[in-house]
Amino acid sequence: MKHLIALFLKFSSYLVAVLKPLGFWGAGAIALLDSSTIPVPMDLIISTYVWGDRRHFFLYCLAAAVGSTIGGLLPFYLGRAGGELFLLKRVNRARYEQLRDRFERQEFFALFVPSMLPPPTPWKLFVFGAGVFEMRVRHFMVAVFLGRLVRFTAEGLLVIYYGPEIVTVIHDLAKKHLVGLLAGVGVLLGLLLLFAIRKGMNRKRSGEFEN
Repeated sequence: MKHLIALFLKFSSYLVAVLKPLGFWGAGAIALLDSSTIPVPMDLIISTYVWGDRRHFFLYCLAAAVGSTIGGLLPFYLGRAGGELFLLKRVNRARYEQLRDRFERQEFFALFVPSMLPPPTPWKLFVFGAGVFEMRVRHFMVAVFLGRLVRFTAEGLLVIYYGPEIVTVIHDLAKKHLVGLLAGVGVLLGLLLLFAIRKGMNRKRSGEFEN
């Protein structure tokens, strides 16, 4: 097992080394690999691009956001193809439908917020869940693209002002406070759900008054 992991890491390092000199295209291709199959230190790579070409930093962030969005379609469609059976083996039908209803009420933010957050946020699990609950592809791509664009742009600006080492500092803080980070995401999504429910109730009441 250790041998396979070492071989996998060596292969991913080789791919990054091949793609990295391609500039904007390389940033997009590496982000695509990271989101679809091969995990790589995406933020460190983007920070290197930005630090080396600060005048065009936003183009690297944009390319990475596009690549990440396209790459995320693989786990998304895997979730859509067989994720329902995977979940139903672990929860009953009533619980599954409850989870689906909650996701549908806040699906955009349920994916947009995790897409903004740095590792070790389990982003692919959210993407897989979006596929399981049959989120519209257009909404999926917009949520991921905007979330990733915010993340990479924010990191790019921090790199410009504080240097590439700021990315390592952010990752270390995220690892130390992962539970709090995920709890914060949960609270935020809960508030968004409450807002959506209230908004829906207000619309319903307005419609009743008009009738």
